[in-house]
Amino acid sequence: MTTTLISGATVVNADGRQPADILICDGKIAALAEPGTVTDADEVIAADGQFALPGVIDVHVHFRDPGMTHKEDWLTGSQAAALGGVTTVFDMPNTVPPVDTVDHFRLKAAEAEAKCIVDYGIYGLLGEHNLDQLDALADAGVIGFKLFLGNTTGDLPCPSDGAVLEGFEILARSGLRCSIHAENSPILFWRQNRMKAAGRTDPYAHLAARTDVVAVEALTRSAVLAEWTGARIHIVHESCAASIPYIQWFKSRGVDMTVETLPQYLYLSAEEMLEPGGHILRMNPPIRQKSHQEPLWSALLDGTIDMLSTDHAPHAVDEKDGDTIWDMACGFPGVQTSLPLMLHAVSQGRMTLEDIARVMSAAPARAFGLFGRKGVLRVGADADIALVDPSAAHQISAAGLASRGKLTPYDGWTVKGNVRRTLVRGQTVAMDGKVVADPGCGQMVRPQMPPAAPRNTATTTEAIQSPDNRPW
Repeated sequence: MTTTLISGATVVNADGRQPADILICDGKIAALAEPGTVTDADEVIAADGQFALPGVIDVHVHFRDPGMTHKEDWLTGSQAAALGGVTTVFDMPNTVPPVDTVDHFRLKAAEAEAKCIVDYGIYGLLGEHNLDQLDALADAGVIGFKLFLGNTTGDLPCPSDGAVLEGFEILARSGLRCSIHAENSPILFWRQNRMKAAGRTDPYAHLAARTDVVAVEALTRSAVLAEWTGARIHIVHESCAASIPYIQWFKSRGVDMTVETLPQYLYLSAEEMLEPGGHILRMNPPIRQKSHQEPLWSALLDGTIDMLSTDHAPHAVDEKDGDTIWDMACGFPGVQTSLPLMLHAVSQGRMTLEDIARVMSAAPARAFGLFGRKGVLRVGADADIALVDPSAAHQISAAGLASRGKLTPYDGWTVKGNVRRTLVRGQTVAMDGKVVADPGCGQMVRPQMPPAAPRNTATTTEAIQSPDNRPW
């Protein structure tokens, strides 16, 4: 039995904080003890004046491996995560090949097993061509599924509404959550093509193609189909203040829907795209006008928006440049900077450390069937811990990113709040700005979701194919 003692820290969970020494045995939290009452351990970590947060769970990253490793891979992406206090990541399926079959899932899982230094989940793809693979992918161990209603890196086609409905009917039986890129593809491509024909190539053109109704329509359509089928859904990278009343309404109806937003939607604005270097901000959905920021902050803090993720989406530096806005790759790294940015919000009085524990750890764990093992610091949980110093100021720099995507819109920002040490299942993987773990020490996580609750099963696509089916 290997033991580690973290002494002198204040333990923070979503429901409060307490001074406590953390005793870790074989990767699990064995005790939260009165300070100074435990003295015997194989390793002692002095954390006086620091705060112990549950390790961050980022349910939305693109580590690009396999197939696009010039942008990122499981090692560099997970190193960035570790430096940022992120102990579990869920990787999206739009790699090459996409995670649309069990064989492709196993290919990606092998890469992660060999390289990743934090724990990880792997999404399966919900596509029109692989509906017959969804049950097998669920059995193989995917953390959930991803549905791209809007375009993305990898150019995976948006399924028809009929295929989405059938996919939700299948996923409702498994109980796994489906994360949804909620943008209306036909509208955004129509508008984009009209602007290209008119000669619009300026930075604002990207936002204009994806005006607010593009997000609102796709969200409401997804929620209607989820309510009808009983599928569990998660709306990723919510950027739009106009979506908030619809989220509240569908949740009030009992739709099992969770929602995330991103630091970039809280801190950055479309107006900045007109400044030198502003093209870096191009991403999907777009960073919107500054007027969206305060409603999104409020929705995150009151629980309408459940959690904070990053959509960590690195590209090679030259891919983020081009002659027009349409030639520039969408997305940028975020997994290393998200926790420091939110610690900075604490220093400004905008949120509390307990809020961080809720929106970056507890809520993701609850939504994806990990809470109790992950997302909380309590006896029996995995010892996934971010030791932070909220008073330590430091400067974010592109050169300091572990990601291969050496571009960040936060380059040169001074933030108050720093990650001092990150532990995954009791093992220190990063400390004082340096990675100290060997490749492959991360483990894949599998969800333990509540019982499935499918609805309207007599009229599913499968059911109506039987000649004996009668809808009355």
